Amino acid sequence: MTKSNLAMGAFNEPEIVSIEQDARLVVLARTLDTKSVDAKETLEQAASEWSRFGDTCLGRALYRHHSIFKSQSDAPIWSHAEFVYFRDIVPNEVVDQLVTSRLPSDVHLLRAEILVTTPASFVFPRGWAGSAHRPDRKPSLEYIDVDPAFLSEYREIMRRYIGPAASKLVAVGKLGTFRTMETAAVLFQDPSLGTKWNQVHLSEVDAENFQGFGQEFDAALREISTDGGFAGVFAGLDRMRTIPRWTLNDPVLELDTAVGEWIAAMG
Repeated sequence: MTKSNLAMGAFNEPEIVSIEQDARLVVLARTLDTKSVDAKETLEQAASEWSRFGDTCLGRALYRHHSIFKSQSDAPIWSHAEFVYFRDIVPNEVVDQLVTSRLPSDVHLLRAEILVTTPASFVFPRGWAGSAHRPDRKPSLEYIDVDPAFLSEYREIMRRYIGPAASKLVAVGKLGTFRTMETAAVLFQDPSLGTKWNQVHLSEVDAENFQGFGQEFDAALREISTDGGFAGVFAGLDRMRTIPRWTLNDPVLELDTAVGEWIAAMG
């Protein structure tokens, strides 16, 4: 894996910071399932241990499944999703520890992948401190499968329209963060998972009133796009992708404040 060019930038709103066109964060993501209460507790207790992952590690977040918001797949529900953030590369020893090595009993690794940030679509508010102090919000995880023939066009739509619109919503507090990530490599996938994706979108939403992104994004997109706001832009996306699974989650651990701090420092 080659090192990324780390030129940084920000959207016009002073309240937010963003990874721009030439930059990348690298993320080791795991999809996990626990088969017992003891396994759940073991996994969640171990998640706080990340400082040994090396100087390039910016933090770790673990989310526990709460509910399915939308699904186009009948794949079984998994219990946890984990993201470990690196500013450069994922060290081989971390891959060995989190992917290759045997996991505790009843903790099943369903998928391990390397994600990279989508240009201009990875947005943090300044002073990000996680969502655990906001019980009205839950982390939304959107798993998206884009037809490979449309990947370049899809990325451009995210860069030109969705990312800038999301930045406006993060700036005014409608979303906690908006993190668009693309699968660069699948390191492992258990056949029992029964579904696939090549994009993961993470944000923190008002769970009680959440009906998807339509209403919030529509006004923001109309300021950016001449293509009819939400309906016009997302009509183009719908021909390129499916959404195998979209979940709402509980934050178990959000040791990722350094991600936002690093973006701000480099901007």
